[in-house]
Amino acid sequence: MPEGDTVWQAARRLHGALAGRALTRSDLRVPRYATVDLTGRTVLDVTPRGKHLLTRIEGGLTLHTHLRMDGAWKVYGDGERWSGGPAHQIRVILGTGEHTAVGYRLPVLELLRTTDESRAVGHLGPDLLGPDWDPEAALANLLADPARPLGEALLDQRNLAGIGNVYKSELCFLLGVTPWLPVGALPEDRAAKLPALAKKLLEANRDRLIRTTTGRRGQDLFVYGRAPRPCLRCHTQVRVADQGDGSRERPTYWCPNCQRGPAPAPGSAQARGIRPRGNN
Repeated sequence: MPEGDTVWQAARRLHGALAGRALTRSDLRVPRYATVDLTGRTVLDVTPRGKHLLTRIEGGLTLHTHLRMDGAWKVYGDGERWSGGPAHQIRVILGTGEHTAVGYRLPVLELLRTTDESRAVGHLGPDLLGPDWDPEAALANLLADPARPLGEALLDQRNLAGIGNVYKSELCFLLGVTPWLPVGALPEDRAAKLPALAKKLLEANRDRLIRTTTGRRGQDLFVYGRAPRPCLRCHTQVRVADQGDGSRERPTYWCPNCQRGPAPAPGSAQARGIRPRGNN
């Protein structure tokens, strides 16, 4: 699931393959840009901004993409077989003499003037993996709506940029509170350490192929995806329920023993059953 760390990794791969090289192939497979040809222009850099990717191109242009749930950028060497999905899922191809970057299932793809990048990412809060990171501003953003459930506030990229559904669940577990706890009810000491903890998790995983929050090999996450298996800390059955993020419902995991605060009751409309898997 693409979150700030995986988008950072994608940007690094794209930058390494494209930056400083002139494009020998350009194919934007969306109707709006069907006639756009970027061949001959040099890719200047590829920069992540939260969950967004900004590919800056000679001539004052920026290709803005967002992976959301299913999108992916793949980089292939010359002559290497493409394996990211069927051809009809390809939204963009950028090629140089040595590498080809292929964007699959990209729900957001737009070509902007670089001077207009703020139109695409200007609404974002401090980026957990970016040079603009500001823990005080991030915490102030979160606390600005004290009645809002913590899980929803963490997913709101206007507060801080880079947290997705996995880190939302894991952060709430590490803070010892449920994702439904109002932000204003978060104990002061835990609120104070939230920004640093979030940054620590994303920084620890930006160079890893397999995301982990536990440090335990084979038991990578404390609660996300574990329902109805036992909690790694107390062995209580992990639960799952839907929680909105302002746009859609998302599966949210928590331990009813280790985490304090409100939560959907078992059997409620929000609670969902998950088929058991092998214990990890």
